[in-house]
Amino acid sequence: MMQLVLMMIERVGLIVILGFFLVHMKFFKQYLQDSRSYKGKIVLIFIFSLFCVISNYTGVEIQGTTILTQDFLVKVDPSSAIANTRIMGITIGGLLGGPIVGLAVGFIAGIHRYFLGGSAAFTYAISSIVAGALSGYIGFVYRKRNELITPSFASLVGVCMESLQMLIILLLVKPFSDAWMLVQIIAVPMILVNGSGSYILLSIIQSILKQEEHTKALQTQKVLLIADQTLPYFRQGLTEASCMQVAKIIQEFTGADAISLTNEQKILAHVGAGSDHHIPSYSLITGLSKTVLKTGEIKIATKREEIKCENKECPLHAAIVLPLITHERTIGTLKLYFTKANRLSLVEKELAEGLAKLFSTQLELGEAELQSKLLKDAEIKALQAQVNPHFLFNAINTISALCRTDVEKARKLLIQLSVYFRSNLQGARHLLIPLEKEINLVKSYLSLEQARFPSKYQVEMYIEDGLENILLPPFAIQVLVENALRHAFPRKQDVCKIEIFVKLKNNQVHVKVKDNGKGIEKERLEKLGHSTVVSEKGTGTALHNINQRLIGLFGKETTIYISSVLDQGTEVFFSIPIQRENEGELDVTRINS
Repeated sequence: MMQLVLMMIERVGLIVILGFFLVHMKFFKQYLQDSRSYKGKIVLIFIFSLFCVISNYTGVEIQGTTILTQDFLVKVDPSSAIANTRIMGITIGGLLGGPIVGLAVGFIAGIHRYFLGGSAAFTYAISSIVAGALSGYIGFVYRKRNELITPSFASLVGVCMESLQMLIILLLVKPFSDAWMLVQIIAVPMILVNGSGSYILLSIIQSILKQEEHTKALQTQKVLLIADQTLPYFRQGLTEASCMQVAKIIQEFTGADAISLTNEQKILAHVGAGSDHHIPSYSLITGLSKTVLKTGEIKIATKREEIKCENKECPLHAAIVLPLITHERTIGTLKLYFTKANRLSLVEKELAEGLAKLFSTQLELGEAELQSKLLKDAEIKALQAQVNPHFLFNAINTISALCRTDVEKARKLLIQLSVYFRSNLQGARHLLIPLEKEINLVKSYLSLEQARFPSKYQVEMYIEDGLENILLPPFAIQVLVENALRHAFPRKQDVCKIEIFVKLKNNQVHVKVKDNGKGIEKERLEKLGHSTVVSEKGTGTALHNINQRLIGLFGKETTIYISSVLDQGTEVFFSIPIQRENEGELDVTRINS
């Protein structure tokens, strides 16, 4: 028995070695992980059937109680049986591939064993098919439960399937004495070797797959880190400044000898080896890059000649050139260079391909974000340019009447009207203006209104010192004051008071316009600023517009808040991030982010 065990171990070692080489092949790993597809099932059936056929050919022939030492079996003597590792291949195939794979492998292995001949050949064919069907069903159940089939469990199934084969031999082989004698010789060696072989083979397969998954996880993490650090630069588009930063980041994470980024005409950035002649703005792109730009396909060079660099002393001997594509058009390339061709491994190729796709997406998102910002700016400027025609007509009528009674006052009002319209035109060209200019606009507007209604309105301003050059949207205060004058006060109210507060708190500019008017009903108050509200005196468009401008520039945190008490008055309040005039134009993108 010991002799048979040792010979069986030799046979199982052959299958294990073959499995080790197969599991390192890309196509086998691919279909092993995609065993639910028809193509995957066909590949697994072929592989594990091959294992079983080899097991049949390399089995140990047993004649009576004698163990023959034949190395390769092409035909088995009618009075002989075979001890082999066929059940191991059937078991693993069924567990990994499911019922279809298990049944097919069992059928092929059984038919092949049947045509080899020998005593009880039909019995072995039946036991192979049964083992394949059972192991496939077990694999299906475990997959349905999302449970992992461990090597220990595979070993247990292998032992059970081989034990089942021994039972079938006892039931079907006649006379029973011959069956019992055969089982006594082969049962223990075949059960032990097939069980342990199943354990070893599945361990190897799972170990390689886990190693690959771990490598992919690390690679994915690396890609995400690169994406996170390069995104702010790609949002700026393909510029020399942004691409230089991107190239440095990619080289740091990938370890490539050089990184280069180009547009359709020239090199935008190059860091690493060869930077003495691959100079941004001054160097034309290489011939290989031109090919990628033309075809939109990834190109790999493993020789310096294939890179087609015009400098004969160029140290770069291998490269991966990837297209950067936006809106189905190739707008540039990403190149990973290596000074030695053997450094260009499959890992680098897959990493580079993933980065190219990710960067293309980032560039598209950057373009979309820029277009969105331009559209938002256009909408804001359109809102700023709106002028109430009634105010213009009333101002002109007032000045016209004063021309006959008080020429000097009419002259001053004309000056104030020109100041008002000049401020309006300037505001339409800027997203933000200094507080000082906004206050001058408010004063011009108030002087014109107070000329129409002398002594009716009392306006007080409380501006904190040092805030003259802080920036805010044009008309932000003037619109609130105009809204109060038009809607807050009933006709017979004696004292119509408006207070304007501007102060700095917690690095925010707080603006409040308060009146002592009639107040606003609760139902109307809930809608003001968030949508237009139809009423006899207006639609609430002014408040809605200023609210949309604030949100568009600074985000939802700057929305207008309105509080009101009937017959006591109304307060309109908003706060914005502090930005001073000497700090330059506000970076709207930065604030929104």
